[in-house]
Parts: sequence; structure tokens; C-alpha cells
Amino acid sequence: MKIMVYEVRQDERAELDRQSRELGVELAVTAEVPALENARLAEGCLGVSILGQGRIDAALLDAWRAMGVEYLSTRTVGYDHIDLVHAKQVGIRVCNASYAPNGVADFTVMLLLMCLRHYKQAMWRGQVNDFSLQGLQGRELKDLTVGIIGTGKIGAQVVRNLSGFGCRIIAFDKYENPAVQPLVTYVDFETLLAQADVISLHMPLLDSNRHIIDRAAIARMKDGVVILNCSRGELADIEALVEGIESEKIGALGMDTCEGDEGIIHEDHRTDILPNRNWFYLHQFRNVIMTQHMAFYTDAAVTSMVRCGIRGIWEMAQGERCETELNK
Repeated sequence: MKIMVYEVRQDERAELDRQSRELGVELAVTAEVPALENARLAEGCLGVSILGQGRIDAALLDAWRAMGVEYLSTRTVGYDHIDLVHAKQVGIRVCNASYAPNGVADFTVMLLLMCLRHYKQAMWRGQVNDFSLQGLQGRELKDLTVGIIGTGKIGAQVVRNLSGFGCRIIAFDKYENPAVQPLVTYVDFETLLAQADVISLHMPLLDSNRHIIDRAAIARMKDGVVILNCSRGELADIEALVEGIESEKIGALGMDTCEGDEGIIHEDHRTDILPNRNWFYLHQFRNVIMTQHMAFYTDAAVTSMVRCGIRGIWEMAQGERCETELNK
């Protein structure tokens, strides 16, 4: 079996080699992002593995299927970059990746603490030998109510992490998670917006929750609210976030992902001219921390993502059960 692996990073190569040896599969690798222009790289491959920078639309899926591709894996947890409906229509089975929630949950709490203690501003000052305290007075978590939107694996781990800080934790989810019920109070969405000092997003991106954080939602939040997003960028309307920061309705943002970061994250753009005005405008505020979609990026998670990406295709092709198959 031959698999075409797109968007390969250097840190993935050791695990790719290991999976190739263990499963007896041939891997063709490239750093290129999948697109119609390079679809031919998958010629002769039964499966294709990708990350999340490319849009896997109907045209690209048709091109791959015509070449004999039957299986597609994304080495990411998110899969909104893939047209799953069309993939099923043309007979391409798709799976995603999974990894332990600890890395993203830890990163979320780190961003929260940095926002509460104004660390972005403190770090900037320290780099120019300004060690003054004015404007850096923070808040303590024990005095705050933290609202978690989405209590799946990662949201639940964030709850566990926060439980040791002594803060009040409320949560909103269509399905309550019994594992965290002793640690949280489940409330409706409107109550969470009204009561939370901190709001943290932990949901997959769906049509039903795109821009769940919009102008109307922000207007119903507390003044000075801290918003965290280590999930999917389009859960929050970037224009609404900009307006919230400008008006000081939002006290701070901790964003590992933000709407419009496609083509920006995971690349060096120091000498480039980039057109995304909202993203870069938001990025420059003293109370906005925007990282390069790296909350997932730990040694354990990378190993698991690569393993899922190759083994998932192998399992589907062998007729074995693939736990992360998406379009059965």
C-alpha cells in the first residue's frame, strides 16, 4: 500500500518512518499543502494524509478519486477543512486524529494566567529594561467565575486543571459530561455569558456554532471579560473581537487560533506583505495574546497525530475498525 503524505513537518518524520516500518506501507512525503495543482502527487496511492492548511473541496476530492485514492486522513482533530459529504458521495473514507487533551488544556490555562497578569505587556517592558508596575496589576483566579463552552475531552481537562485554583466554574454544553459534573455548574448559554469573568471555547467548528461569539454575545458579557480560544478560529467573529477590544468591553484575549489565520500560522512571514488586516490589527494590542496555533504542539501529541494519520488509513484499508473514521 502506498500513501501520499502532504504538509510534512520535520518533527513528523521519525514517527512517519516508524509507522512505515511497522505497517509495511510505502510513504511518499512532501511539505506542500494539498491543492489541485499538486494533486498528481497522489497518483498510484491508495490513501492520502494531510494537515489543516489546505481546503479539501469537491474538485480536489474528485481528482484524487479519479487516481484511485480511497482513503483520506487528516493528522488534526479538526476536520472542517474537508468536504465530508462529497467525500462520502465519491467513495473516499475519511478519518481524523486524536491525542490526549492535556497539552491543549495546559496551554489554555497558561494563556488565561498570562492574560490575567498582563504578561504580554510586562514581557515587552522587560525587553527594554522598563521594570515599572503601573498598569500591570492583575486579578486572582480564586475571585473569578470561569465559563467553559464545550466540555468534551479538552474542555473537561481544562475544568480539572482549573479546579485546583479555587475559581467558580460554570459550563455550557448541549450534552453534559458526567466526568466533570462534580466540578462545574452547568448553565444555559445566556447565563454563562452574563456571569463569567473568563470564557474559554472548546468546541469543534460546525455550521451551528460558527461565530457563536459575535457582537450580540459580547454585548451580553461582563465588562472586562477575558476570552480564550484554543479550539477553532471561526467560533469567534474577528470583527466583533476587534470592536470589543477597542471599546474595552473585552479586557483581554488569549487566542491560539483566530478567524483568518489560514496562510499565516506555521510559516515565517518576516519579509512578506500579508493582506489580513483584522488579524494583524488585533495582534498588536497590548492585551491580546495570539499564538501560532501551537496549543496542540507537544511531543506526545505529534506522535499520536502521525500515528493516527497513517494507521487510520491502514485500518480502513485492512477492513479493521478505525475509531476516528468520520464518514461511515
